[in-house]
Amino acid sequence: MPLQSTLSGRGSKRAEDTQSDGKSFEQLRSECLQSGVLFEDPDFPATDSSLFFSQSVPVNIEWKRPKELCENPKFIVGAADRTDICQGQLGDCWLLAAIASLTLKKDTLARVVPHDQDFDRRYAGIFHFQFWQHNKWLDIVVDDRLPSVRNQLIMLHSASNNEFWSALLEKAYAKLHGSYESLKGGSTMEAMEDFTGGVGENYETKNAPENLFSIMKKALDRGSMMGCSIDISSSAESEAKTSTGLVKGHAYSITGMEQVNYRGRPVQLIRVRNPWGQVEWNGPWSDDSREWSYVDSADKNRILQNSDDGEFWMEFEDFKKNYDKVEICNMTPDALTDNTKRHWEVSVFEGNWIRGATAGGCRNFIDTFWTNPQFKLQLEDADDDDDVCSVVIALMQKNRRKLRKEGLDMETIGFAVYEAPDEVDQVGKDFFRYNGSKARSKTYINMREVAELLGGDKNFHEMLLNELADDVLLLFSVLSSGREVKFDGLTLGTCHSIINLMDVDNSGKIEFQEFKVFWEKMKKWIMLFLSFDTDRSGRMSSYELRSALKAAGMQLNNQLLQLVCLRFADDNYDIDFDDYLTCIVRLENMFRVFKAMEQSRRGRVNMNIMQVNPPPVFSLGSNSAPVIVSVI
Repeated sequence: MPLQSTLSGRGSKRAEDTQSDGKSFEQLRSECLQSGVLFEDPDFPATDSSLFFSQSVPVNIEWKRPKELCENPKFIVGAADRTDICQGQLGDCWLLAAIASLTLKKDTLARVVPHDQDFDRRYAGIFHFQFWQHNKWLDIVVDDRLPSVRNQLIMLHSASNNEFWSALLEKAYAKLHGSYESLKGGSTMEAMEDFTGGVGENYETKNAPENLFSIMKKALDRGSMMGCSIDISSSAESEAKTSTGLVKGHAYSITGMEQVNYRGRPVQLIRVRNPWGQVEWNGPWSDDSREWSYVDSADKNRILQNSDDGEFWMEFEDFKKNYDKVEICNMTPDALTDNTKRHWEVSVFEGNWIRGATAGGCRNFIDTFWTNPQFKLQLEDADDDDDVCSVVIALMQKNRRKLRKEGLDMETIGFAVYEAPDEVDQVGKDFFRYNGSKARSKTYINMREVAELLGGDKNFHEMLLNELADDVLLLFSVLSSGREVKFDGLTLGTCHSIINLMDVDNSGKIEFQEFKVFWEKMKKWIMLFLSFDTDRSGRMSSYELRSALKAAGMQLNNQLLQLVCLRFADDNYDIDFDDYLTCIVRLENMFRVFKAMEQSRRGRVNMNIMQVNPPPVFSLGSNSAPVIVSVI
C-alpha cells in the first residue's frame, strides 16, 4: 500500500493535466468549439458506474446539462459563498463543510474553482477544477451532465436554482476518487487539504489547551480552514438530532469567531455552519435568542444574519461542551501558536507497505515492527536560541477512496519517532527492542492522514512510519516442530541456479573443487535458515528474509527486497527451503557479476569513454519482471 510522509508545509505548483488522452482543458474546449459538439467525458461517463459501485441505482436518474434544467444557467451567481452549498442525497457532509470554508478564502477558491469558464462565453459543456493530491496539483476535467430526478439535482446543489459551480465541483471530486459513492463518509480535514495543500491539526475540545479560542481565532485570521463534529457512540446515533438542534456524527464548518461585550463582560462567540443549509443550534446566542438584545447594535448588525440558512452563533464554552473535535487546515506553514512567522523547510518521503515484506504492524509485534518503512531526517536549524527544532509530521495513505470499489478502505496507520544512531540509515529489530520512541502519533487510526506538530532536540532526527492492520497480524501462526531442514528436495530450477553460480570453467558441470567451495557456502546458508526456522517446519517468514540475507552479507534496498518477497513467498508470506536457496543463490550470482563489472570498470578508469553502458538486468525468476539493480 503506498504511503507518503510530508514534513511541514507544501508549496504551490502548476496543475498537471489528468485526462487519459493527455489533453488539457483548453485543448479539449477548443476542439469542442471547433466541432460544434458539447463535451462528453469518456473518463467519467454519465452512467450508473460513476454513481455507485456497491449498489444499483435506486431510482430513474437522468444525466442532464444545466441548460436542460433551467433557462439561464450561471456558473457563479454574484460571488461564490457558503449559502451556495446545500447537501443532496449523498452522505458527503464532510466535503460540503470543507467547501463552505473554502468560500471564505477567495484566493484559494479561485485556484480550486477557476473562473475562466461559464455558460455564455466559449461554452462547450466542459469545466475544470484543481485539487491537491500527493504533493502536486491536478487539473480535473468534467462534462456538465449532472444526475437529476424530475429535473431536480439530487447531489450537491446551490440554493439558487440557476447556479452550478458547487454541483460541478462535487462531480470533479467524485471523478478524482472514482465515483460519487466513494465520497460517502470522511473527514473534513481530508477535503480541506485537497483544496489547499495545507497541513492539518486536530484538537479534542474536552482536552484542549486553555487558549484554544486564541489558537482558532488566529488560524481563521491567517486564512486557515476549520471544521468540527460531534462524536457518536454507535452507528444508530449517526446524524441524530439533539434537543438543542445539533446533529451527531455530522461535519460542520467554522466560519467566524468574535468577542462581544455582554452585560459588561466579554463573551467569546463562534459561528458554525451546517452544510444541510438548515437545522441550527437553538440554545443561547442562536438567531432569535435574547442574548443579542444586550449587545451593542453596531456589533449585532455586523455579525448577526438572522435567517434559517444552517449558520448560527454560540458561546465558545457551549461549543466546547457540545462539540468533540476541531480540525484546522493550515493554509500556510506558519506556527499558529507563535506570533512570529517563520519559514518551514519541506521534505517528502514515499514508500510502500507490502504484506510479507514492509508491513510490520505496530510495536506490539517487535519481530516485524522494524521492517516498516524508515526515513531519516536531520534537523539542523533551531527555532530560537534554545536549540529546539519544531517539525510537523504528516503521514498519508494514498488512493484509498478509489480502491473502495475493490473492497478496500482506509487502513489503520500511525508513526513513531526515534533518535537515530550515527551513520545508520536503517535500523534492525534489536534497536527497537532496547530503544523507546521519542514521540509518536497520538493514536493509530483509519484516516487518510495523521499529523502531529512536534518539537525537540536537534539530534531528534529519525522517523519510523508503521502500519497496524488486521491482515498483517494474521501472518503469525504456530507450526509443527522438527529437528532438521524439512523439504521435498530441490527443484530443477534451483539446481540450474547452483550450477550457474559454481560452474566457473563453463563446463556445464560442477567439478569437485567447485563443489567443495559450494558446500562451504551451503553449510552457512543452512545454518542461517535454521536460525530463522525456529520451529523446524522447513519454512521461514518473509519478514525474516531481510535479516537472513543481511547475515549472508547481502544488503538489498527496499524495492529489490519487496520484489524478492513477492517472487518467493507463498500466500501465507512464508518461504520454504527450496525457494530460500534459489533466492540466495541467484543473489550471490548477481553480486559476483557486479564485483567483476566493478573490477573491469576500475581497470578502464583512465580511458576516455564517451558512451555509458546501461546497468545489467537480472531476472529473479521466470514469473517475475526484470529488476535493475544499481550498486554504488
